Amino acid sequence: MARLIERPKARQELEDIAFYIGIHRPSASRRFLAAARKTYATLAAMPEMGSLWKADNPRFQGLRYFPISRYPNYVIFYRPLLDGVEIIHILHGARYIQAILESEEE
Repeated sequence: MARLIERPKARQELEDIAFYIGIHRPSASRRFLAAARKTYATLAAMPEMGSLWKADNPRFQGLRYFPISRYPNYVIFYRPLLDGVEIIHILHGARYIQAILESEEE
């Protein structure tokens, strides 16, 4: 079984997005969470399937991203591990992603 590590920040982002989606349609929130968990499992089983994040900062070496199935505007940022993945962020693609990543502590 592939290992999945979800950073607390990523978990909070996922919950915040689900809450926002569920304000008007609670069933949509549940579908979003199910799709995110399914995408997590797929990435854990095949960690190299996402695209490599291109950045000049060496802190981001090896960082990959992949959209949530059926919710392509929401993107999972993760690092492949030898036996799975570490989920770093879940962000909407319209946000200024580079600034969000750069603001993180090492």
